[in-house]
Amino acid sequence: KQWYQRRVRGAMSAPKIAKLSDEQRTVDLKPVLDAGWAVTEGRDAIKKEFLFRDFNEAFGFMSRVALRADKVDHHPEWFNVYNRVDITLSTHDCGGLSTRDVDLAKFIDEAAAKMK
Repeated sequence: KQWYQRRVRGAMSAPKIAKLSDEQRTVDLKPVLDAGWAVTEGRDAIKKEFLFRDFNEAFGFMSRVALRADKVDHHPEWFNVYNRVDITLSTHDCGGLSTRDVDLAKFIDEAAAKMK
């Protein structure tokens, strides 16, 4: 109950998250797209597929991302089959891409690089 109350209070007092501006999409999002992320068709989101040696490595990667996502209160949409992890990022609070997505995409890429 305490965890839930903390989450609800935090959400009510949190500042509104803004969608990326045109300038941010050119400056901040471009390096992420250049690193292999792709704009998702039909929605304001980005996605990327990650391949690992086996399930254990994929799950370790997902655990590392999950810990970071929980810390920054921004959670990816993902799908895992054996050694493949598909990740989609979008900020539901603003209905599209925000700086949270760009920051988490950069962390995810760093985490994936450390797994190799």
